[in-house]
Amino acid sequence: MTTEPTAQTREPAADTAPAEPFRFFRLDVTRTERLSPTLLRVTFGDDGSGSLDGFASGGCDQSLSLFLPHPGQAEPVMPTGPDWFDEYRALDPDVRAVLRSYTVRAQRPGEVDIDFVLHTDPAGPAARWASGAEPGDRIIALGPAVPDNTGVRFRLPAGADHVVVAADETALPAAAAILESLPAGLPAKAWIRVPHPGDALKLDTPADVEITWLTGPTAGVVDALRAAELPAGTPYAWLAGEAGMVRELRRQLVRERKFDRRAVAFTGYWRRGASEDQFRSEAEAGDDSPTAG
Repeated sequence: MTTEPTAQTREPAADTAPAEPFRFFRLDVTRTERLSPTLLRVTFGDDGSGSLDGFASGGCDQSLSLFLPHPGQAEPVMPTGPDWFDEYRALDPDVRAVLRSYTVRAQRPGEVDIDFVLHTDPAGPAARWASGAEPGDRIIALGPAVPDNTGVRFRLPAGADHVVVAADETALPAAAAILESLPAGLPAKAWIRVPHPGDALKLDTPADVEITWLTGPTAGVVDALRAAELPAGTPYAWLAGEAGMVRELRRQLVRERKFDRRAVAFTGYWRRGASEDQFRSEAEAGDDSPTAG
């Protein structure tokens, strides 16, 4: 992902001060599960130490920042004090932790699930770490400390008559969690691009959901949505994945289908032709945003 929480970690000055929305958590791998040819689930716990106390995932697409070790490192090299970001940037890039953004797939008392896409063209550092993750491995997360935080984009309005979801494989964990969370009987249509037919996951949802799984290029999501007939009424849409795809999807819904802009939540997770680090730098600088148009 590319949208990361930004937060200071200073303690509040008084008991009445508002809680910081994000803080650092230690995550220890407890188990892994291969979900499909492309997806691997890593479950993190605290082994009774309480390191996950206060972790408060507030939504189905809750984003958080992961700090991962380089090969050969026992754990990530990562400062976590009040000036952590400046200290982090000052470290040698070959030594400091690898920073990537992900979404929380599920949270239970003392446990958090995060699903990793195992890219093979070529595999990035997060995919390489996840593919070799074993129980006891440790990472650090800058995660949510309050449920209502800026890392949550999907916020279903009370008056929505139906939901539109469009995503690629990088947003599949969040899309799956969103569809599973929808209320019983609510109509929803989803278009999800995945690399392999076996990535079409079976989802358990009480909503009236129709999912179209696509295995071609991301442009196929744009074309499929354009050709679809959507229900009448008040819509709410959630779009995530490759930034160019998200931009085209949003333009289509707002300009062509006349969706209210406020009823379209969208996030670019990556950009074709850019490395993860390049895209993160562009996003932080505001140079590559799917909001244009």
